[in-house]
Amino acid sequence: MGYSPRKRARDHIARFSSWPETDDGPKLQGFAGYKVGMTHAFIVDYRPHSNTSGQEVQVPVTVLEVPPMKVTAVRVYECGPYGLSSVGEMWNPKIDDDVRKRLPMPKTIDNTEARAKLEGSSAEEVRVIMCTQPKLITGVPKKVPDIMEIRVGGGAFKDRLGYAISLLGKEISVRDYAREGMMVDVASITRGKGFQGHTKRWGVKLLSHKNSKHRRMIGTLGPKFPKYVRPTVPQAGQTGYHQRTEYNKRVLKIGGKEENITPDGGFLHYGVVRNDYMVIHGSLPGPSKRLIGLRDPIRPIFVKVSEPPKLAHISTQSKQG
Repeated sequence: MGYSPRKRARDHIARFSSWPETDDGPKLQGFAGYKVGMTHAFIVDYRPHSNTSGQEVQVPVTVLEVPPMKVTAVRVYECGPYGLSSVGEMWNPKIDDDVRKRLPMPKTIDNTEARAKLEGSSAEEVRVIMCTQPKLITGVPKKVPDIMEIRVGGGAFKDRLGYAISLLGKEISVRDYAREGMMVDVASITRGKGFQGHTKRWGVKLLSHKNSKHRRMIGTLGPKFPKYVRPTVPQAGQTGYHQRTEYNKRVLKIGGKEENITPDGGFLHYGVVRNDYMVIHGSLPGPSKRLIGLRDPIRPIFVKVSEPPKLAHISTQSKQG
């Protein structure tokens, strides 16, 4: 019930509702990429209390293709009695044509008044609106970008605002955000499975073979009183296509175009990786081609490493079966 109501996500873009505080200087606290697929790698176990500590072990890894993102706008929020409310925003004067397909914007943008309003406000939160560039990816069949809001953390408000304005209109590489060995939180929309029954949706036990008419059903809808069906009763309905967030995923490697990671025959349902990529320890929610949001860890309970984990080998064998 902790994940109820199990209804379809409102959008394919996952959203973070909270961001961690940081003591570093002004920095972007998030990024986004597209899920390519999974493979396996051999790494030296970096966990000090593990039974295989210091030994070479095989682990499952997920590959993300992360082309550069563009900073399209700067938005400032102030904290009120009802939460955050927008004070103003400042847009890039030269917006790409692909972005205009997603956001209808005027042809000419004057930021003189907007900048003065932002600098003179008593706001507390600075965020940037960033756009992906799927046109650089051959595995994702679209050109219209996905738009996300990323927090700028660290330092005083004026420092964060000045840093955000300096990024306006620039391309941000994944190396400007992440480094090998760091932990990240990931959010994505899971694979949709449509309308499913009680057993597949909730995992309830099959009824006895002596039961009448059906087995993949619940035994009762509840007691006689109260005279309504409670929401805790497992019933059929939408399964999958829910937003899920997973905490503390280790970035094992950040590679470039010159380092081939595509297996023989290409990744299933994706193809060839042609841009910068990330290799993350473990699995991530969602199918291939799904947009994956990255964030600084908000619950940093993990093994700290002084240097990136050592990757002995990443499998590039064919995944065609």
